[in-house]
Order: sequence, then structure tokens, then C-alpha cells
Amino acid sequence: MQEKIGNVILDYEYYPGEDLYSDGPVEEELLEIAKNYKEEELNQVIQEKNSWPVLYHFSHIRQNILEWLPISKEDKVLEIGSGCGAMTGALAKKAGSVTCIDLSKMRSNINAWRNRDYENIKIMVGNFQDIEKNLEEKYDYITLIGVFEYSEGYIGTGEPYVEMLRRISRHLSPGGRLVIAIENRLGLKYWAGCTEDHVGKFFEGLEGYPGTTGVKTFSRKELQKIIDQAGDFTITFYYPYPDYKFPMTIYSDKRLPKKGELSDNFCNFDRARMQLFDEPKVYDSLVDAELFREFSNSFLVLVQKEGE
Repeated sequence: MQEKIGNVILDYEYYPGEDLYSDGPVEEELLEIAKNYKEEELNQVIQEKNSWPVLYHFSHIRQNILEWLPISKEDKVLEIGSGCGAMTGALAKKAGSVTCIDLSKMRSNINAWRNRDYENIKIMVGNFQDIEKNLEEKYDYITLIGVFEYSEGYIGTGEPYVEMLRRISRHLSPGGRLVIAIENRLGLKYWAGCTEDHVGKFFEGLEGYPGTTGVKTFSRKELQKIIDQAGDFTITFYYPYPDYKFPMTIYSDKRLPKKGELSDNFCNFDRARMQLFDEPKVYDSLVDAELFREFSNSFLVLVQKEGE
């Protein structure tokens, strides 16, 4: 079964018949915003609503994480976990085609309404595992923006994070890239008094997730090891600042931050936080000690098959 909202095609072949996760009534509000406001009006809506979900799902700053990638109209993109479409429009503007996968029908409808003017978007609604094994296309870019940490829930095998990468990489075109954006469990903001993003507990990631199942983030070394186990890949790390959700700057190994540059440490809009120390001063110490990469709040990782 298919539905069309504007120019966007929604495919429900693999939809289980009900949404298995939801943020509740706020999603109705998000749908009304997507239906009734144009893209250029969203910043005004964000200001008026003064609401974390509205900011998170509709802020254009979120698109900074991938707008700089050299995606062209020759490229096909697979967006896994497309949600309410925060990234979908930015991808559709650059790519030849964008195929989205998301479990939620409501969020996929929000995505479709928001991006209804694009003619190159298809949204497949349903469980990732069901859809993935039936994918026949090859893609030049496959994005996992805020998704990889949930692989345990998607896959459920003994090594879910390694298996997730193995499965996804089968769908890459020659020379194609996986794009992973994820929090660093050792990010400085967690030491400074921000709660862990997914479970809202202080120091939960720093302590190795003693009370959490189903979601995990990783240090730089841990993430590198998982990718290495998944196959022969060339890995390039980038460092979104202050984090990948609202990136104002993206640093690389070729251009790391300098003292005085890391002063915009706004994090945890959605929850209260402690302020245990002066983060800009500690960042300056880390920059001096050449340790910024280990304590970056987030990572953006480009993964390409070795030799391609």
C-alpha cells in the first residue's frame, strides 16, 4: 500500500499496523506545524513555541551536520531513521534521490508534509530489519544520524553494532559512504554536568551504562574498534561542536580547534544540568594537551570500503 503527500511517496508494505514508539501528543502538534508552515517560517514558529521538541525537529541548524558533504544529483541516498525529516530536505536538495526508512507512521507523515514539494523522496515505513533484507538498490550515501546507538534494538544479535554496519554496508555502491553521527560517551559535557542524552541520567555513559539496555554510545577508540570489526573500511573522524545535534563548527583531524574557540557550550536544552566547572577553560586545557578528540561531545564518521 502506498500514499502520496504532495510529491512524497510513503510505502506501507512493511508497516506493522501501529506505531511502536511515539513522543506522545506533541507529535500531533509537530504534524500541524509541518502542514501549515513553510520551511522559511519555521524559525519564527520555534521562537513562538519555545518548546524543545519543536526546536529539535524543525531547527535548520541540525542540517549543518551534512550540508557540507559532496552529495550530488548523481547520488542516491538511504536515510535510516529519518524521523520527522530534520535531515531529509537537506539531503533531497543535494541528491538525485532519497529513500527514507522509519518505523513510525506519524513521524513519516510529519516528514512528508514538511518536505512535500520535493519530487525525489520516498519514505518506507516499517521495521528496519524487514525492509533492509528486501532492499535491492545500491546507495552512494547511507546516513545514520542519531541512529547507530540504537542498533541493539534494531538488530538484537550478540554483536548488534558490528552486525548493523555489516548489513548496511552491503547496500553501498562502489565508493559509497556510511555517514554516522553519534554522541561520544566520554564527551566533556557529561563530565561538566549534562545528563546522558538518551536516558537522562547523570554520568550513565561515563560509567559504562550500568543501568541501561537497548542504547549505547561509544568513545572514539570503541567506535573505531566496532567499525574495524565490521569490515575493511577507511574511517574518517570529524568533531561537531558543540555537538552533532546543533553543530556550529565541524572540526577534523586536519583542522582541530585552537584555544579560545570552544566557548559556545550550550547543551541539554531539554533537561536541567549541573555546571561543575568552566567548560571553555577545560576545553583550552584539553586543546593544549592534544586531547580534544577524546573529549569531543559528538563524532561524525565517514566510513568507506577499503580500496574504494
